[in-house]
Amino acid sequence: MNSFLINIIAFKIAWLASVLGGANDLPLLGPAAVIVAVAIHLRLVKDPGREMLLIFSTGMVGITADSAMISAGLLSYSTGTVVPGMSPLWILGMWLLFATTFNVSFRWLQSRVLLAALLGAVFGPLSYYSGSKIGAVSLDEPVAAMIALAITWGMILPGMLELARRLNRTGMETSANPIRTADERNP
Repeated sequence: MNSFLINIIAFKIAWLASVLGGANDLPLLGPAAVIVAVAIHLRLVKDPGREMLLIFSTGMVGITADSAMISAGLLSYSTGTVVPGMSPLWILGMWLLFATTFNVSFRWLQSRVLLAALLGAVFGPLSYYSGSKIGAVSLDEPVAAMIALAITWGMILPGMLELARRLNRTGMETSANPIRTADERNP
């Protein structure tokens, strides 16, 4: 199967498991799915070390941003919170999962900073809004939360895509494809 399709399918399945798990008091369902998706992703990439740096960096940035919004009273989660005032484990998993798309299905967006900012500012908040409709997250101050999410995602998406681009500069084919071929995976 095409690595691009594997990336999209693994992302969608783990994203859905995370949101539905968070909404239905199954907070470990998402992290379990994310572990599988990240493992598949790392098996396919040419430089797993650099990719792990990207994944962990994205997780730290994302969990910090989400936790700041919790502390500001804009968001709250009913399940999966381990440390009060911090985002739940399944949200951290979603940030880690999101990073797996930066060099594969979102690679085309890396050089389009303004478009990345616009897409982040629009679709980031819409993702949280959708999550609120199924009970995974509460937008405690809806208007303020949506504005804060738009600003945050408008900065985070282009920033993380730039980090992905910089980490991915070495050892790539002329097509700039960070995914290993079948021959490279099975020497």
